[in-house]
Formats: sequence, structure tokens, C-alpha cells
Amino acid sequence: MAPVALARLTALLPPERVDRVETYAAAARRLLAGRTVWNISSTARGGGVAEMLAALVAYAAGTGVDIRWLVIGGSPDFFALTKRIHNRLHGVPGDDGALDAAARATYDATLAGHVGELVDLVRPGDLVLLHDPQTAGLAGALRERGAHVVWRCHVGVDESNRWTQEAWGFLQDLVAPAHACVFSREQFAPAWVDRRWLRIIPPSLDPFSAKNVELTPREDKSLVRRLGLVVEGPAVPLADPFVLQVSRWDRLKDMSGVLDAFAGHLAELPPDVHLVLAGPADGVADDPEAGEVLAECRDRWRSLAPAARRRAHLLAIPMDDPVANARTVNALQRRATVVVQKSLAEGFGLTVTEPMWKARPVVASAVGGIRDQIEDGVSGILLEDPRDGAALAAALAGLLGDAKWRRELGRNAHDRVHEHYLADRHLIQYVDLFAQLLGADGA
Repeated sequence: MAPVALARLTALLPPERVDRVETYAAAARRLLAGRTVWNISSTARGGGVAEMLAALVAYAAGTGVDIRWLVIGGSPDFFALTKRIHNRLHGVPGDDGALDAAARATYDATLAGHVGELVDLVRPGDLVLLHDPQTAGLAGALRERGAHVVWRCHVGVDESNRWTQEAWGFLQDLVAPAHACVFSREQFAPAWVDRRWLRIIPPSLDPFSAKNVELTPREDKSLVRRLGLVVEGPAVPLADPFVLQVSRWDRLKDMSGVLDAFAGHLAELPPDVHLVLAGPADGVADDPEAGEVLAECRDRWRSLAPAARRRAHLLAIPMDDPVANARTVNALQRRATVVVQKSLAEGFGLTVTEPMWKARPVVASAVGGIRDQIEDGVSGILLEDPRDGAALAAALAGLLGDAKWRRELGRNAHDRVHEHYLADRHLIQYVDLFAQLLGADGA
């Protein structure tokens, strides 16, 4: 990962924030001298974790810290299992598979194949950030190696049920060797996590990434019109207003629910408004359900009445070129009249933060980290029941009919991201955690 000078980010910050992050950067260089900070995840592209890591690792490297990012692989059975855990941590069963001894054997065998290489790379005294359930089982071996281990969980729900309890039961002894745990919300952490070493660190956004950088009108128009994007529906008419949801093809993102709400309440919406649902064309390495969910959405689109089909568009954005993929999402968000995130569960929605930064009005489910991101009625609109299609349609109708309100929500949304969700805050929180870990260890 190529280093990015912190000055690029600080150009956007007020002087007091510049001083603070520069002070912390100097402290990090002293604290971490002779050590490496390792990030270990299960995918290098697609999804919020990979996007966040790309930015954070680059900025941290730009401060002079030795920081690296490794990606572990796995078999289809391993990723089917970890997707099952992911779903159950969100309070839903996912597939009908078990989290039993056979599942644990599959999990352990996969991670055992990575331990030898990692132990050779990681030195005693290094710091290791393990991201999400796919990597939790590495904590024990890395702690034995003498590393300071942090497990960073990016998923969760506020209220426990039988499915979350089953998933946390599977993970508890895997996570236990970690010195500290990081979550996006305190409510996500199970009771057995030691609160002395629990840290709440929400993700952040990089304004200069390909997904967020400013585009010229010609650029965003050409990106939206890229050949091969449309998988169902006519080409997106760029002269007309459109409502957008961008996300993985994941049942918890409820793309089909957005389609049903739009089609079922078409008469309540302006006659020229369209719906665009966009996701990755090729899926994501650690998400084996993506193809099924896209197929379900295509079937749902084909079942709509002709009037709804003319105004609904499913886009699959190629992932062979990550920069082109990100710039296409950027262009769609900038051209959208309103952005939706109708998630049934959400650890933290970068697909909420991104359009907020671009001053787009956002309508999103009041679930998980989205509750922290949006102030209802001030910097966006929250839907208390994420399954209520009528409420979504009513919110859209109100916004689509009131340009002044859209501009006000958009301005407030941008300001909220600027204040709370840029990388200076994120980096500072990690430096604090590392200082506490090293101090506690006597280093």
C-alpha cells in the first residue's frame, strides 16, 4: 500500500484538528518505532472493510509508521461458514447450516493453513489488527508469538437473540486471546468482552479516494453510462431524477425490498423519478450469497408491471478495475437525487457516509451504526421499521417534492461527516489504544 501524506487530509481540517492529529502522528512514530502494525482481513476489495483499510493503511504509512495489510484466503466451505456467522451476528439465520463441531473443524483447518506464514512474519512486540470473524481464530497463535493482538469486529446488532448468541458462542474462545476488542457500537459487543479492553471506534471516510473525489460533470455522466452496467431495465435516463441504493448483493441490504417499495408505491412518487439499484458484478470473495441475491432481484424485477419495469434499473458494476468501480459508484451517488440504504441490519454504513459527504439527502434504516451516522430530520431521514415500504415511499415522496429540504439535509449531512467521520479521528483513537496496550504490557 503506497503511503499517503497526512497533509492531503489535513488540508480539509480546521487548525485545531490539524495540530491534534500531527501531535498524535509524532507520538505514533515514537511509540511504534521498531514495531510493525499488521492488518489481517479476508478480502482486498469490495465492501466497507476493504475500503476503510485501504485509506487508513495509506494515511498511517504516510506518518512514518510501519503498517502492512495481509489478506487470507479460504475454501468455498470456509466462506460459506463465515457468511453464516456474519448473518447470525446480525440476528438472522442465513443458510440452514450449523455452527457445530464440523463447522469448527472447517474453520480451524483453514486458519491453521495461514498460521505458519504469519508467525514467520510477525515479530514479538508487533501489533496485529484482526478484522471480523474470518480472522478471529488467529488471535491465539499471534499472542503466543508475542504480538499485541486486537480483534476488530465490523458487524453486529443492538439486541441479542438466539442467532447472535449462537454466533458469539462459536467465536468466544477464538476471540478470547486478543488483548483488546474494537467495535463500531458498544451495543454490538457481547457481555463476555472485557469492558476494560473494549474500544468503540467507528469507521471513517477518505474524501480523496476514487469513490469520493470530486468529479467533473462530464466524468460522472460518462461513468454512469458505462457499457455493460445494466443487467435489468433500460439505460438510466440521466436527465430524470433517480433514487439510488448502492450495496453488496446481500439479503441484509434488502435490495429487493427497495424494489418492492418503489414499485408498490409508484403512484405516490413523481412520474419522472426512477430507481437504480447497483452492486458489484462479480461478487466479493468472502460473500458466497451475492450471486443468489442478484438473481433473486432480477427475478423480482421481471415480475413487475411494465410501468414499474420502465422506471427501475439493476446495475452490476464490474470489479476487474477497482478504481473504475469506485469512480462509477462515486458518479452514481453524485448524480442521485436521493440515496437510500434500506438495510435490515448494519454495523456501519459507508454507503451512507459516502453520499452524505457528497451532500446528497439520505433515507436509511434506523439500525446499528446508521443511528449514529444520521440525525433524523437534520442530516438525513431514518426509517424506524426497515421493512416498512410505505414509510420509505412516503419519505421519498416528501424529499422528491421539496428541493429546498433536499439541499438543507445534504448540507447538514456533509458537515456531519466532516466533523465526525474523517480519518484524523480514526487514527487518533487507534494511537490511544496502541499506547494503552503497550503501556499495559510494560513495553
